[in-house]
Amino acid sequence: MIAYFILVHRFPEQFKRMFRAIYVPGNQYLIHIDRTSGPEIQADITAFLKPYQGTAILESRPMLWGGYSLVDAELRGMAKLLKMSKSWTHYINLSGQDFPLKSQNYIRDYLRLNRGKQYIRNVDQHLVRPDTVNRISHYFIEALGRIFRTGIKHEPMTGVTPYIGTQWKVVTRSFCEFACNDARVKPFRTFYRRSLIADEAFFQTLIMNSGKHGEIINDDLRTIDWVPDGDIKLRPRTFVKSDAMRLTLSPDFFARKFDESEDADIFTLLEAHLLTPAASQFRNIANAGPLAPTPALAA
Repeated sequence: MIAYFILVHRFPEQFKRMFRAIYVPGNQYLIHIDRTSGPEIQADITAFLKPYQGTAILESRPMLWGGYSLVDAELRGMAKLLKMSKSWTHYINLSGQDFPLKSQNYIRDYLRLNRGKQYIRNVDQHLVRPDTVNRISHYFIEALGRIFRTGIKHEPMTGVTPYIGTQWKVVTRSFCEFACNDARVKPFRTFYRRSLIADEAFFQTLIMNSGKHGEIINDDLRTIDWVPDGDIKLRPRTFVKSDAMRLTLSPDFFARKFDESEDADIFTLLEAHLLTPAASQFRNIANAGPLAPTPALAA
């Protein structure tokens, strides 16, 4: 079974559509609703989740893009999911603007046949992304709803190679237990608490520098089209119905991001895709013949 941690800050109806597409009894679902979203969205989603088993809402705390608060929310989410159920084997984090490209049966079977693997994008920060080293070379402080650049040099962790990737991951229960409970994690928390955009580096650096966690795959199993957004970052382009063919042919579990106010038709196309053999039946290519062809979807 799978434990999902979902960050929501707007578009409650879009979240509900995504949730219905990923819900199956037995899985665990923990939702964090951004405090800035307001009480109406909180009440709406709380009422929506009541009929569904294995769901809960994580206590909301202020979160800020670029701040360690995002890492803190995820660690709190992992810890609560570990208490919610002893049966789940994998953890997947999502945002409310994601949507599945594969069914839960497909994802479950895929992970069962790839037992023990961790799916998290990770590259050596110094070798591959030297342009981002300024995020950890100096102290940053998250306070008063802002990120403050102090200009004070931040000494690197001794014997630790920094890694960087994306916020998204599919990791095992054992790694979540380690991240939440092992004393060896404390220095990583201390260091990244004063860094910038820690959610794209904390878990990568931890998993690559803290012992054996199984095979680590440099992949987050997401289809994302990154486009420039200012001088220091990229942002995911919003997918629309003209992207349907690309998305339905993708081998990934999920895609992001989507915006119902920009194009709601893409959800109908993807919901139809989830019913096809290509999206609902995982087959080990080494031991099975080809899937039935996916019906063509309008672009």
